Amino acid sequence: MSPSKESPSGKESLAKELDALVDDAREELVALCDRLVAAPSVNPPGDTVAVSGVVADYLRGHGREADLLAADPIMPSVVSRTLGAGPGPHLVLNVHLDTMDPGDPSLWSVPIHRMTRRDGRLYGLGMGNMKGAVAAMSLAYTLLARYADHWQGKITFTAVSDECVFGGNGAAHLLDTLPDLAGDGLICGEGPGWMRLAVAEKGVLWLELAASADGGHSSLARRDSGAVPRLARFVSAVDDLNGWRTALTSDLEDVRVSDEDPSVRLSASTGTVTGGSYVSQISTEATAAVDFRLPPGIRMADVEDQVSRIAAQIPGAHWSRIKGWEANWTGTRSPLVRALAGAFREVRGTEPEYAIRLPASDASRWRSRGVPALCFGPQPTLAAGIDDYALEQDVVDCAKIYTRAALDFLST
Repeated sequence: MSPSKESPSGKESLAKELDALVDDAREELVALCDRLVAAPSVNPPGDTVAVSGVVADYLRGHGREADLLAADPIMPSVVSRTLGAGPGPHLVLNVHLDTMDPGDPSLWSVPIHRMTRRDGRLYGLGMGNMKGAVAAMSLAYTLLARYADHWQGKITFTAVSDECVFGGNGAAHLLDTLPDLAGDGLICGEGPGWMRLAVAEKGVLWLELAASADGGHSSLARRDSGAVPRLARFVSAVDDLNGWRTALTSDLEDVRVSDEDPSVRLSASTGTVTGGSYVSQISTEATAAVDFRLPPGIRMADVEDQVSRIAAQIPGAHWSRIKGWEANWTGTRSPLVRALAGAFREVRGTEPEYAIRLPASDASRWRSRGVPALCFGPQPTLAAGIDDYALEQDVVDCAKIYTRAALDFLST
């Protein structure tokens, strides 16, 4: 008799059976990583035509339909759906296909667009962020589809474009055109580093700081008479906001952070500065763009109040918002988080470490719609870079954990 979803022992028997299938598929998984790395998808320009074709071909080769949807013809995303044995929750499995720029190619010790398998690592551009997760989640999804009679509800697999620059042509476009894609829960393959489980991510606030002055010939300048020195004071005072901390909310009590953890402090980075028109003239206008990253507990309004307080003390200083969104999270006691945490324990044999992601991810798009979402994947460090890689065993384990977590969530 096949394992029963209603029986805990039957569900665990099925999970172990799927674990074994993932182990059997290791070489297939590595080969898929190789094909994904060989399909360049640097953003910008964000061309995912080749890599989306690799994913679609893999899914179709395993008997799944795969639709290619695009707002921009060079940025297609892959969408595939599978129904379970009856009504139940809708789980979305999400990965992104685009990668960061490789930087100076001469600094790489391995080929950028050819996977190198060495010392337990899989090297190649995007392996950490996040083609390792693309491969692991693709395998997990096809196995779950094969055993669809053992779980309830629906799974939608999305492999999206335009995530690395948080553009509007990937997940944002899918959610706008396919409202049902919000679902009841999202597992995003965006790893926060070191196989931690990210239940939250910092908010983003971009402000333009500006200063103005009357101008005149530089020979008549006095202290603070130009827009540039006024802006310099403004920028310096805003820079002092770095390190602002606050307590985490009660539903994030399981997130353990150290005093040095950047995820629980405000960061403020001045990215660009412009000002003045000529060296012998007192500057009349100057601007700077500042990127704030907000931990849970510090709101955009809190930061803007502080910036307004600073501006009020500087002649001619003012500011405007470029864009922003609040820090967002899913409580650690959420059924979705419990499902993935339980899967992690079974596969890795240890307790998961909860984390707050520093950059934004597509998970925030689902949380903004009130949908529980988390990030977990095989990225080995805080951020990908030169000699980007993922640990081979982490990729394999992620496929098992995604599969187990989905089975648990879809049996609730």
